[in-house]
Amino acid sequence: MIRFLAFTAMVAFALPLPVSADEDAIKLKPGDGLAVVEQNCVACHSVDYVQMNSPFLDRKGWTAEVTKMVKTFGAPVEEADQQKIVEYFTANYGKP
Repeated sequence: MIRFLAFTAMVAFALPLPVSADEDAIKLKPGDGLAVVEQNCVACHSVDYVQMNSPFLDRKGWTAEVTKMVKTFGAPVEEADQQKIVEYFTANYGKP
């Protein structure tokens, strides 16, 4: 019984707790392709990266970012979805 309680306590403390830094939640702009971005990108990282990168990325830059996520980091994104993601980011967060 003591081992069970000790194990239960270890599991409870190992579970991540929600953390808040009193920051406003970042929301992506509505647009064609948003659902594909939400399905493929935010599963691995926050959308903070979008705002950090958008001031200097054009279509070529967003294409390179998506390619890097797939080829270097192994993001399981279908080729057709990769193009939709690039289109969404270029249209909504691309460098003018």
